[in-house]
Amino acid sequence: MKKRSKGTMRLIYPSHYSNPLHRVCRAGIRTTFLLTAFLISASCASSSDQDEIALDAGIIGWITEAMTDIMVHDITNPPLAARFYAYATLAGYEVVSQEDEGFHSMALVLNDYPQIPKRDDFPNQHTQVTAALSMIKVASTLQPSGSELLKLEDSFLDSCRTWGLQEKTIKDSEAYADFIAKEVLAYAQTDRYREISNYPRYTPREAPGSWYPTPPGYFAPVEPYFNTIRPFTLRSADQFKPVPPAPFSENPSSEFFQLMRQVYEEELTSETQQIAAFWDCNPFALEETGHLMVGLKQISPGGHWIGITDIACRESGIDFNKAMEITAVVAVGLMDGFLSCWDEKYRSNRIRPETAIRKYLDPNYTPLLQTPPFPEYLSGHSTISTTSAEILTHFFGEEFEYTDTVEEKYFLGTRDFDSFYHAANEASISRLYGGIHFMDAIENGQTQGKAVGKWVVNLLAEKSMAMPVPR
Repeated sequence: MKKRSKGTMRLIYPSHYSNPLHRVCRAGIRTTFLLTAFLISASCASSSDQDEIALDAGIIGWITEAMTDIMVHDITNPPLAARFYAYATLAGYEVVSQEDEGFHSMALVLNDYPQIPKRDDFPNQHTQVTAALSMIKVASTLQPSGSELLKLEDSFLDSCRTWGLQEKTIKDSEAYADFIAKEVLAYAQTDRYREISNYPRYTPREAPGSWYPTPPGYFAPVEPYFNTIRPFTLRSADQFKPVPPAPFSENPSSEFFQLMRQVYEEELTSETQQIAAFWDCNPFALEETGHLMVGLKQISPGGHWIGITDIACRESGIDFNKAMEITAVVAVGLMDGFLSCWDEKYRSNRIRPETAIRKYLDPNYTPLLQTPPFPEYLSGHSTISTTSAEILTHFFGEEFEYTDTVEEKYFLGTRDFDSFYHAANEASISRLYGGIHFMDAIENGQTQGKAVGKWVVNLLAEKSMAMPVPR
């Protein structure tokens, strides 16, 4: 029988974790929790009161941040990063939905999601510890360098012991997490992503106005067959098929030519340059060092919004279980948002501003940001930022003020926002400032993202899931 988590005691997540990829973990500088005070209380925890020990919502962000660090190291492309976040957080949420009567399984809404049976042979398991471990186990299996997360798991379990959890609780939680992770990974194996490697190598079209690889890396196109994998909530990748882009034309009076001039003539200020840099989120960006090209190792757009989700969950003071639900829903939205966007990218296959401007306006033109390696229309950041904003606004309201510290560890400072849509709109227009998107790709990307976000929220609401946070 499900039970409501009653936690009267809150745990700090491990602050001693040393990131395996030598990045500074933001968890180490979160000072809103008092470890010493907690240890005094937790050291007295007995078998009878362990159910009262509740993990803080920040644990989820601590894990997703470690996932992000590994994605940065692996240069994980944006759509694939969303896939990793989605399956890992779904594993954590599945545990919560099985143990807390206030939450329902995603089997009610996700395509082909299995009815995972509740196991009663782990009587000592701790729901939130199991959820956290399930996330780590799924991520460590899916991500190329995921084995590094085993260090995170060891650190987390050491902290659980410090907090007073008994070995039988830890043992049952690990066993339960192994079971859930196995079920979710089996679900992931059926989404057809593995089949992409069997498709023929994508060859750029030679028709005028078509996308072509851009400097400095001239990378092959990223995930040209991403639209063939299974969506989570959408009926199909083209469910919200957008209007076509402005037709390509070499006529100076054409709509396309005007869009091109808008990018070329954009007068950048110090502020707009900062905005472009803050939302760059290009894992493929390169820096020339002597005769070498070195990767800049940037976060992905989805990673940025997963980070924002963590900030919102912590600042709102919600409990672990609700934060687990919200993070999973945002991750699912990211995945379907990218799927929807990538479906259009390789249908319209439109030329990037950099390529067009160099050919028709200025052969020496260089955009402020490096052009990512895939077709231009729609803008991916505009799409998934708006999807995320729609979902987070549903949960937290239209006037949720926060400081975005996600890019601080990448030396890009912080930015203050009055709402999630304020941030999404800024992320969207940053693509014009950066010189990497035409305006119709930005605006129609926002329309696309909003449609996907609303679809995800409404689908869950029909099943009495994803209820807004009380305000």
